[in-house]
Amino acid sequence: MKTKLESIVEALPYQAPFLFVNELTFISEEKVEGNYTFSPEEYFYEGHFKDMAVTPGVILTECMAQIGVVCLGIYLLSKLNSENDIKNLQVALSSTEIDFLKPVYPGETVTVVSEKKYFRFNKLKCNVKMLNSKDEVICKGTISGMLKISENEE
Repeated sequence: MKTKLESIVEALPYQAPFLFVNELTFISEEKVEGNYTFSPEEYFYEGHFKDMAVTPGVILTECMAQIGVVCLGIYLLSKLNSENDIKNLQVALSSTEIDFLKPVYPGETVTVVSEKKYFRFNKLKCNVKMLNSKDEVICKGTISGMLKISENEE
């Protein structure tokens, strides 16, 4: 039987090679934590800096958004929806403001910690940070997104 955390990851509207969530380790109405390991075989490393691959900032932002906003949004929507059916989730990123402080290299595992600023009218805004294995902040900022469950089954 799946845990609630595993069910949330399964409900994400992404799949490889654009899924940047390995597992969630904590979730509540105010906070979510999860991690992802950037495999050296990821498609975006080829050509992203000759002789020294670095994870692109847009991918770090996407990882933070998937764990820090979409996973938390799924959890919050499932608590509002009496059927807890979140299969037809629609997501739109509405704004980001991220400061990048350290690089992430192929093979690194990162932890994302997100705290809800507000969730109203289907808009979720969070303070999000990404940490490396030494608990150093890699990047941090705010991310907002719109989430809703579609009426259509298409």
